[in-house]
This record gives sequence, structure tokens and C-alpha cells, in this order.
Amino acid sequence: MSEPITLNVGGKLYTTSLSTLTSFPDSMLGAMFSGKIPTKKDSQGHCFIDRDGKIFRYILNFLRTSHLDLPEDFQEMGLLRREVDFYQIQPLIEALQEKEVELSKAEKNAMLNISLDQKTQTVHFTVREAPQIYSLSSSNMEVFSAHIFSTSCLFLKLLGSKLYYCFNGNLSSISSYLQDPNHLTLDWVASVEGLPEEEYTRQNLKRLWVVPDNKQINTFQVFVEEVLKIAMSDGFCIDSSHPHTSDFMNNKIIRLIRYK
Repeated sequence: MSEPITLNVGGKLYTTSLSTLTSFPDSMLGAMFSGKIPTKKDSQGHCFIDRDGKIFRYILNFLRTSHLDLPEDFQEMGLLRREVDFYQIQPLIEALQEKEVELSKAEKNAMLNISLDQKTQTVHFTVREAPQIYSLSSSNMEVFSAHIFSTSCLFLKLLGSKLYYCFNGNLSSISSYLQDPNHLTLDWVASVEGLPEEEYTRQNLKRLWVVPDNKQINTFQVFVEEVLKIAMSDGFCIDSSHPHTSDFMNNKIIRLIRYK
């Protein structure tokens, strides 16, 4: 084993050996640490590489073991692909391509299950009628909840790119609310006539929008239509065996399947 070398990759430190870094001489790392390409140093004297520090662990582990080991819930294939392209380790490029084919096959057959709930809630708020004159008002508000499970992580990502919460004057993707790669719970309200915009923020009330159509979802019927549109564009179809037809038509349960 050669002497240890500490690398600073995007601010994250890794310690390895020269022999590991040069195990593939034709790669970017092989060229950098054989002297073919000059390297930069940080303030501590560590070799500095201005790339993603978190992803580098998978690159380094491949240099050590010649195996591409990723966690089951790995969600950054696009970023890993870009980093692999940069380092130009040919066996790693091939291993990543094989992994992507494997994941693609696993994703082809999928199930999507959505259970829906709706209730009416009274919301109380103040209305400014004139400077320093306020009145107390109330109105009924429709509150929606959707519990979504899919065996396809990629479909939930697709759904997250289409549905956005509107809160505090901003739109934010529902992707940030994923409980895990396969589960998503959405809670939102319909717009309430006369409710001031600041009251939605004060009472933590989110509304749901479809992007890029800029359509607000104020009913379950619209939600079901939009989800079906997105799912069917991704190859899903309605599972005729489940749920019961009356449940589906009453917007209680949606189950779709995809076979490829």
C-alpha cells in the first residue's frame, strides 16, 4: 500500500492511497495523480477537486472494489452519471449503464394506489373593512387528503414535477414532501371566497396547483382527472379488478397498474 492521500472533493474530505487513485491510468484521476494533469491544493495542503463531494464516495468505492454499490433508495442517478462522465473510469461507466438497465427493467412493471379523503371544515378569519376597522367572518372550506403509494419511484418524481403547493405566495414542488421514495401524502384546501391571502399563510393552509397548466385543484374530480392524465401518459392503466367500481366513481380509491 502506498502512503495515504487526503482529498478535498467539493469540501468533503476523503483519505485513500495513490495506488487506488491511479488504478485506472486512463481515467481523469489516473491522469491527475500520475502527474499528467496538474492538481490544485486547498489551504490545508489537501488535493482539491471541484466536484460533488457526496457522490464521490461511490466513485472511490468503485476504485477500491471494482463494484458499483448503491443503496436501494438511491435517488441521484442523474448526478452520479454526470460525475462518472467527468472521472472517465471506463469500467465504472459500463457498470453504471448496467445498473441503469437493471433499474429500468424493475421500474417497467408498477402499481399505483391512491386513497382519498375529503371533509368540510369551518375557517374563521378577520376582514379589514376600513383602516383600524375589522370584522370577524367565517366560511366553510373543503379540505382534501390523498395518500399515494407507487412501486415506481420514478413515477412519484414525475408526479412531483407536475403538482405544486401554493403557500405564502410561492409555488413549491410536492417532491419535497415525499415520506420515502414510494410514499407521498398530500393535504390541501380549496380556495375560500373572501378569505384574505395572508390568512392562508397564517392558518397554514396549502392549495394545490398543476404546473405548467397553472390550474388550481379545488375538487377531487379535478385531482383525479389530472393524476389519471399524468399516470396514463407514463403507461399506467386502470386496474379493473380493484377497487370496486363504486369506490372509484366516488373518488375514494384509485388503483392503476403498468405492464411493459
